[in-house]
Amino acid sequence: MASSSSSLLCNLGLLVVAMAIARAGAVFRPTPWSTAHATFYGDESASETMGGACGYGNLFSTGYGTNTAALSSVLFNDGFGCGSCYQIRCTGASACYRGSPIITVTATNLCPPNWAQPSDNGGWCNPPRVHFDMSKPAFMKIADWHAGIVPVMYRRVPCPVRGGIRFLLQGNGYWLLAFVMNVGGGGDVARMWVKGSNTGWISMSQNWGASYQAFSRLGGQSLSFKIMSYTTSNTIIASDVAPSNWNVGLTYEATVNFH
Repeated sequence: MASSSSSLLCNLGLLVVAMAIARAGAVFRPTPWSTAHATFYGDESASETMGGACGYGNLFSTGYGTNTAALSSVLFNDGFGCGSCYQIRCTGASACYRGSPIITVTATNLCPPNWAQPSDNGGWCNPPRVHFDMSKPAFMKIADWHAGIVPVMYRRVPCPVRGGIRFLLQGNGYWLLAFVMNVGGGGDVARMWVKGSNTGWISMSQNWGASYQAFSRLGGQSLSFKIMSYTTSNTIIASDVAPSNWNVGLTYEATVNFH
């Protein structure tokens, strides 16, 4: 499903609109450092990281670039880990670069289990392992890629974003599918609601990854969204994000600063 949806995310139009924002709940702060391992997939172009289980599509056009990672299922958490950010540094191996440089990556994909391999020899993403399968350009910032796998320290951190939350709209006038990107703070989404200019708040259900859907007649109405963070339960209200003549295939950006 990820590969078929990724084509919908390419060549997006970007429409910037104003929004009002309200917040409630705790401020997300970095977690303590923990241990894990990291590998990489793809090559230096990071072309194999495009698409992915979160539905972010072309990671260059959607703003994520190459500082990304696929998470083992423990961290991916059925898609609720999409958009979360981690600091990672290589430690305890000769392949680690001197000075232990730290890189911040965004979770954009799932590293699926490989049940044909033991978890300590090939099945690196098998539960209950915590593992990061990084893009090769990201991996090369912390270690010699010839090592293949290295021990790392990691911690969850607030997501550094530029611009505001982005909503890629798909579907039709009776079924709205919204991909949520560039969320600051915890970076993740637990629940989402949509409100048309002629409706109240409508609860949306998770479709897959970071996409949410509503089976309601919303065509011809301006759209507002409410998002609740999975990590902090903070609620963000983005008012009149998409105008009444919104179109599928376009990304609407709610410009806001995150702290």
